[in-house]
Amino acid sequence: MHAPRVDARTVERLHRQAGAERWDVPLPAFAASLEASLEHASAEAQRQHERYLASLHLEDLALACACAAGHERAWEHFIREHRPILYRAADSLAPGGAAREIADSLYGELYGLTERDGERRSLFRYFHGRSSLGTWLRAVLAQRFVDGVRAHRRLDPLPEDDAALAAPDAGREPDPDQPAFVALVQQALASAMAALEPRDRLRLGFYYAQELTLAQTGRLMGEHEATVSRQLARARRLIRAHVEEELSEAGLTPEQIDRSFELAMEDVGELDLSQMVGADRKNPERDRST
Repeated sequence: MHAPRVDARTVERLHRQAGAERWDVPLPAFAASLEASLEHASAEAQRQHERYLASLHLEDLALACACAAGHERAWEHFIREHRPILYRAADSLAPGGAAREIADSLYGELYGLTERDGERRSLFRYFHGRSSLGTWLRAVLAQRFVDGVRAHRRLDPLPEDDAALAAPDAGREPDPDQPAFVALVQQALASAMAALEPRDRLRLGFYYAQELTLAQTGRLMGEHEATVSRQLARARRLIRAHVEEELSEAGLTPEQIDRSFELAMEDVGELDLSQMVGADRKNPERDRST
């Protein structure tokens, strides 16, 4: 299915909504970014393209469009606002600082140091606005980190001790993909939580963060116990779909997405569900036995 063209009136409206004039992004360039995003969207999103386009992070898309074109003020704004995000993500991947080199190397690719057919080839052309620019940058950084670890492992010499090859489970080395994949899942999960309706987050907070029973959650929400159960199941499905979409946008294959969920289950790290759902831990109904 070919992505539909975005009509001029819609482009103008979204251009204003994105504040694209701040970065002198011309309408044709912004229209091309919108259509590129639609081109990479699902068939269902293309059929409901008005709703899809309205859901995009339009301000981030306009900034990325301006940076890809080499707009100086936009690039300065990007460095000022997003360098700290990249550095924090790098430190979470490799506390020793190794990932910061990867973060710094991204700037050349983002700026577009190479040209093809007289056009700068900026990494920003792969940003389609389905997630925030910060989330996308963290995903790109994590993928680069995984690629670097894999390349390094291919160059490592095989152990000379036959016993090391014969007993791979003894003192098994941690999966090198785990830090990056866990970070990706946690970032996508936080984004998925933020996208939920406030009432859904509150219900999740009562049941999972505060560990209340279905009955206790129902009393607080003014819902029947069966309704709470159905709504929690629906929220879990929404979260799963959102996380899978973000991981796919980050470039992960279906197999890598499944693996990332497995690794995240093994190492939840510093994931704070109560903070994501905005739960109040001081609720007195903590006994799940009722």
